[in-house]
Order: sequence, then C-alpha cells, then structure tokens
Amino acid sequence: VFASVLLETMPYLPVEEEGRLHDPRLRENWVTRIFAFHRLKNLWKQRWSMGDLVAFHTAHKYLLLAHSPEHYKRLGQLVAQGKSLSREELKVRYEAEFMNGLKRLATTVKNVNVLHHMLGFFKKLLPEDVRQEIRQLIEDYRKGQLPLIVPITLIAHYAQRMSVTYLLDQVYLYPHPKELGLRNHV
Repeated sequence: VFASVLLETMPYLPVEEEGRLHDPRLRENWVTRIFAFHRLKNLWKQRWSMGDLVAFHTAHKYLLLAHSPEHYKRLGQLVAQGKSLSREELKVRYEAEFMNGLKRLATTVKNVNVLHHMLGFFKKLLPEDVRQEIRQLIEDYRKGQLPLIVPITLIAHYAQRMSVTYLLDQVYLYPHPKELGLRNHV
C-alpha cells in the first residue's frame, strides 16, 4: 500500500525489485536513476530558469545518449520549445521524458558511441598515439574484456589534465559516487 501511494505521488521515482539488483547492469542503472532523479528534483526546487534547464540538459547529454538517443532528441526539442510552454507543463513533460529515457538500460554499443564522441574532443589536444590507446581501451570494453570504468577513467583523466570543461561537466563520467564501484562490473 505504501509503495503504491508513494509511486502515485512520485511516478518517476526509480524503483526496482530487490532480486533484480543482483544483476550488475540493472543495479548500476537503478542507482544512476536515483542520483539523476535527485539532481532533477534539486533543479525543480530552486527558482529555475530556462538557462538552468538548458545547463542541466547539456550536463546530462552523454548519459542520456548512452541510455536512449531517442529520448535525448525529444528532450532537446522540448527544451527548444520551452518558452512556449507553461513552466509546470515543461517541468512535468521534461521529468517524464528524462526519467523514462534513463529507464532504458545503457548498452555496450551506446556506451562505445558516447566514448568515441567524448574522445573526439581530444583530436587537437592529444597526440595520435594517446588517442589510439584510448580507442583500444574502448574496443576492449566493446569486446567485454574491460569494464566501462577503464575507458571512462582515462577520458576523465585527460579531460581534467587538458581542462576540457564541457567533458568535465558531463554527468556521464560520474553519474553516481565512484566509490560505489558500480561501473567496475558493467
């Protein structure tokens, strides 16, 4: 009864059956959604502006692309037409689309695509041999030989070292505290 009332009040609250949380991918997705839901609720709590929503959407670009490029595209269109909607309608529609997009599991193929997009930011910043090393780690992840955290850590390292602010601002790099070690198993 309590759970149904809670979900009625907050329909996009991330919920998962306990038994399913033994699957590392499902667990990582659930925790990602919990932290994303928290960030979104914090946005709505403040006197948010369209600029704040654009910044939020921009910071979640690669996370959304790893889960659902279709939802990312629809959210972009929603943000673009945001000024023509009431704040409440925009908020309700954005939250629904955002949380439904993150419900989709990130796949290896979509993660590889995101990692290659991120690597593109280093084209003029890193020598070819370093970029090739990162490409090889991405390929090893694609083949299931390495966990996702390995190429992400290297990309985050070079983003920090080369001050690539756009990448450093991407939630995809750290959608939840890295101390949880969730990406060590996906």
